[in-house]
Amino acid sequence: MDIVAPAVNDYLLAHSEPADDVLRDLAEETHRELGGRAVMQISHDEGELLTMLVRLTGARQAVEIGTFTGYSSICIARGLPSDGSLLCCDVSEEWTSIARRYWDRAGVADRISLEIAPAVETLKALPSGESLDFAFIDADKTGYPAYVEEILPRLRSGGLMVLDNMLRDGRVLAPENDDDRAIHALNESLLADDRVDVVLLPVRDGVSLARKR
Repeated sequence: MDIVAPAVNDYLLAHSEPADDVLRDLAEETHRELGGRAVMQISHDEGELLTMLVRLTGARQAVEIGTFTGYSSICIARGLPSDGSLLCCDVSEEWTSIARRYWDRAGVADRISLEIAPAVETLKALPSGESLDFAFIDADKTGYPAYVEEILPRLRSGGLMVLDNMLRDGRVLAPENDDDRAIHALNESLLADDRVDVVLLPVRDGVSLARKR
């Protein structure tokens, strides 16, 4: 679903911070090597939004659920201070092997740790205290509710959780499959959750910002 007209989309990209060689090369390699699966990569304007949000929140400790080939993790890591850290959770050695190379090229590898395991297991193993400042969720859609429930207790007051694909190409209006139904239900539950303030933005396929109270 095109939320904005193609010409407006081009204008948006032209008036956001441009991608550097690292991000351009990563996007090109992802499309070249992974074909149709490259649609899982976030767009550049969304990546710039992540960098901006990390900086605005003053985040030092961040977690990402769903790393793919590393575009979003680079954007998040670039927003962190030099002593910040990002924990990336994924299940694919193949895809994250590409990410590792580009983390090195981007000069952010020292801020990133990667766990190859089901994300819920990785999250459950984290300390129970409110140690996280920022979280980005962009993985299997039916898993989102579980990720939210593991992240929120570990997110500090004022911390930010960002969730991608919250419009499902508009199918949240009339869910067609389990992924659509899971996201529609999560949109409803976040709105009713007194632990967070939430806003759903029409950025690409829908981005929800949930700030912990």
